[in-house]
Amino acid sequence: MTDLTFRFRLERVRAVRERREKLAKQDLARAIADRSSVEAQLRETEEHLERAHEHQRAAGAEGSISSGDLVARQAFLERIEAQRGLHARELGVREAEVAVRDAQLTTAATEHEMLNRLRERRRGEHQRELARLEGNALDEIAAARGRGGAA
Repeated sequence: MTDLTFRFRLERVRAVRERREKLAKQDLARAIADRSSVEAQLRETEEHLERAHEHQRAAGAEGSISSGDLVARQAFLERIEAQRGLHARELGVREAEVAVRDAQLTTAATEHEMLNRLRERRRGEHQRELARLEGNALDEIAAARGRGGAA
């Protein structure tokens, strides 16, 4: 007699794809967290730069600033602007990483879903085949009873 339990022959592949999708979700979450961290650093640096500009303007308005202090303040502003530039470039890198991780997740989820749909379709085919075999068996039993009662 045939095996009545359903076995999906690609179950191992499906499990690997499911695992790959979970890992892709984790990678995307890490990439988003990294991007958020860099965004916060960039905002913080921009706020720091704005405060430094305000102090520079306030010192210039007083009029009693030496040329040495002015040069030092300008160097300080340039250093903060350089940090802002670094953070902005890093943000671009992190955004690209998020886009790559998102695309990888989309691919992994599509592959996993495809195998899930195939498994369900095969399970339905298996159930229909079992129902057909059961119907044939019942027909044979009914036919045998009909022959036995007529004799």
